[in-house]
Amino acid sequence: MREYEVLYETIEDGWIMASVPDLPGTVTQGQTIEEARVNIREVIELLLTSYRENAFQQASPHVVREVVTIAKLHL
Repeated sequence: MREYEVLYETIEDGWIMASVPDLPGTVTQGQTIEEARVNIREVIELLLTSYRENAFQQASPHVVREVVTIAKLHL
């Protein structure tokens, strides 16, 4: 399991924008922070699924697959 930092920012009309710095383009919004939390989880899941499917489709039949676990970074 990997953790992602999510940034929440109040934007125009009081909406909450959520973004993930580690995943460029992962941005959504909600009328409340709770709605933004639900939406950003869905966006992260969809984006990672898309990355994975695209990588499998473009991989050579000779590719070797390996799972790597990344420890949490302390910044």
